[in-house]
Amino acid sequence: MKKSTIILVAVVVVVVGWLWMGYNGLVSRREAITNQWAQVETQYQRRLDLIPNLVESVKGVMKQEQTVFTALADARTKYAGAVTINDKAAAATQVESALGRLLAVAENYPVLKSSDTVQTLMVQLEGTENRVSVERKRYNDVVRDLNVSVKRFPGNLLAKVFGFGEQNYFEAAAGAEDAPAVKL
Repeated sequence: MKKSTIILVAVVVVVVGWLWMGYNGLVSRREAITNQWAQVETQYQRRLDLIPNLVESVKGVMKQEQTVFTALADARTKYAGAVTINDKAAAATQVESALGRLLAVAENYPVLKSSDTVQTLMVQLEGTENRVSVERKRYNDVVRDLNVSVKRFPGNLLAKVFGFGEQNYFEAAAGAEDAPAVKL
């Protein structure tokens, strides 16, 4: 074989190897995003499973806060009906807002604060909220990894060829930084 043929074969092998590894890396990053979103949803489901128990416990002690209970039920329904990640994230934010109002109300009622059932459920919800926060951060981390890969040269060329694009970060809804107002 000629030297030029050997060089050409070597270049082709290197290019094919780069394409192969680059494509597999993009697939792995996209799958990491899918997997991490499943972890976020697992924590959302845990939260949604705990909410009815907290609501029923609180209802037994205070009947006049029906609007908070209705908002929670509506938010849970929206989450159950959401299809896309963005819809689910928006619905989860609505659940958080309603849950925040419920917890603020519960803290202002001494009878509720002393109820062991309510206290236990509130501690479980607090733990769940911490888990949700951790899983969201992890989700955003894997999204960042993919987004960097599809933006950097030469990976951006490979991403365009194989149809990989940027993913959306999980972001808090507008107004989420404001504490819920409770008027008794």
